[in-house]
Formats: sequence, structure tokens, C-alpha cells
Amino acid sequence: MGSTTSCCASTSPKVRRNAHSRLDRYQLEPDLNRDETGCSLQHISDRENGDELNLQLNPSDHPQATTLFLSKSQTEETEKPQSLCKNNPFSPGRKSSSCSTIFLDENTVSHPSLKYTIKCVALAIYYHIKNRDADGGALLDIFDERRHPLSNSEVPLDYDQHDPEHKQIYRFVRTLFSSAQLTAECAIVTLVYLERLLAYADMDLRPGNWKRMVLGAVLLASKVWDDQAVWNVDYCHILKDVTVDDMNELERQFLELLQFNINVPSSVYAKYYFDLRSLSESNHLNFPLVPLSRDKAQKLEAISRLCDDKYKDVRRAARKRSASMDHLSGTRWVPAILS
Repeated sequence: MGSTTSCCASTSPKVRRNAHSRLDRYQLEPDLNRDETGCSLQHISDRENGDELNLQLNPSDHPQATTLFLSKSQTEETEKPQSLCKNNPFSPGRKSSSCSTIFLDENTVSHPSLKYTIKCVALAIYYHIKNRDADGGALLDIFDERRHPLSNSEVPLDYDQHDPEHKQIYRFVRTLFSSAQLTAECAIVTLVYLERLLAYADMDLRPGNWKRMVLGAVLLASKVWDDQAVWNVDYCHILKDVTVDDMNELERQFLELLQFNINVPSSVYAKYYFDLRSLSESNHLNFPLVPLSRDKAQKLEAISRLCDDKYKDVRRAARKRSASMDHLSGTRWVPAILS
């Protein structure tokens, strides 16, 4: 469901047989290929491999493809957002480990930091808008903020002419996540759905549609990731001027544009997490460091001991399977006597 290719691309020709014919009588010649038989069914291995074109167009489906936001952030002469200038890694307030104190970054792929993950996601959206293509791609009415405003205040005439700052994007995303009490993992899935929408629908994030596109991705990610999902009516309490019918239509069209492909493999999730970390490092957005406590050190030591014992068992089993003739005992070599 949601794949660009289908295992049933076209139906195979039906073989007409009378009531007295047997199935084993109808056999294809061994030298006939797929085109000659008229069978266009795609093998499962063909769908798993995929071609290089789909690998580049749909990075949210392939763990080896480079994410769109990381590619756009690496554009030549890209201007860094001013809101990140205070997070310079060479500032005097940067913490460094010493012999007596070790500082650790507790932001991991399994437990990401909510605040800094939202900052990185907002930074990815910022680069999507700033380095969008010249033609802009398709523009759908459901995401147009003028046709479907998020508030009763009048939308300026030049609302789609000025790119938003990183602070503005961060405040909008943070309001949604704090009000709906969403997790940091949901923010990463939100970015996956955004880039999947851009690839599937051939669209770009613009100043006039980014809010509603982000809202639709957050709405869908919260329902897929969290067991107790936020209802559409709850978002109407967060955004006071949005109706339930508008939220339902936004969700429906978002799903149709995604071709109902809401699956996020663990490999794709990990790729987006580490690419967000790379984006933060290149923009001097540092994750918070905390000193290593005694309890944390004991937990790390226990985990390291368990892993060491596990690998010892693996090495011991491998040694038994690969024993050579030199280690054999109880046998005696007797030379053959030539007659």
C-alpha cells in the first residue's frame, strides 16, 4: 500500500480450458521469457531492489538515500539563520570534558531531546523553504493559507513573498507539540512525512503553505506513532479558528497524496535522526551536555559488561566451529607404508 510499484501491474492472460482438460497439460516452454508469455507480474526481488531513480526521488522510503533537507542545507552560499548565531561551539560557555568531569550528550536515537529535536526539524523546514526550486512545483488549495487560513486575522497580500525565519517556524511547531504533548520521536516522523509528501506530490514548502503542510504532517504522525493519539477536534482547541471539517479534509488529502504509505522503517527513522544531528552540527546548534553521574556511569558499565559477555559467547562458539587439525586430540597419525 502506497508503493510506487505494484506487484500486480497488469493481469496475466487467462488460459481457457474445457472441463476435461488437465492442469499439467498446460506448460510453458522453458525457453520462453516473460515478455513472450505476456506475464508482466513483478518479482518481489525487483520491488525490493528498486532503481536509482526512485532512490533519489523518494529518500523517505530508502535508508541509503540522502535526505532532502540535508541536501538543501548544503547548497553553496547558504545563509545561516540568525537565531543560531548564539550557539557558536567556540563560545567561552561551551563545556569540555576533563580528567575529573566527563560531559555526555544524552540525546540518543532511542531517547532524543524534545526541545532540540524540534529545533532541528524547524531548521530543516527553514532550509526547505529558503532553498526551494524556482518553479515551486505544484500548489494545492488544501495547503494554501489564504484559502484555508489558520486564524480569523486577515492574511496579508504578500503572505507568500517573505520567507519565515527559523524562530517563527520553531514557535509554530513548538506550540503544536507542547499543546498536544507530543514526543520527540513524533517530530522525526513528522519530517519523514513532509519529505515523503514533497517527493510523491512534486511540491515545495513555500511561505504560503508551510504551516498547513506541517500541521497535516504533525496530525498524521501523532496518530501513527502515539498509542493514545490526539483527535482532530483537539487541534481545533489549539488553533481556535480551525474547524473540524477543515482538519478532516486536510488529513484525508494528506493521506491520498502519500498514497497511504505511512510506514516508517527503523532504518529510515535512524537515518533522519543522524542527518538532523549532522544539520545541527553544521549550523552550530549544540545539544545540551550533562556531567556523567555515578549512577549513569554504573549503568554504562553494566551495559558494557553485558555486551562484552555476549560477544565472548559468540567468539567462543565461532572458535569451536572453526577448530583446526592442530587442536584435535586422541588421534594418532600413522604414515602409509608403500608396498
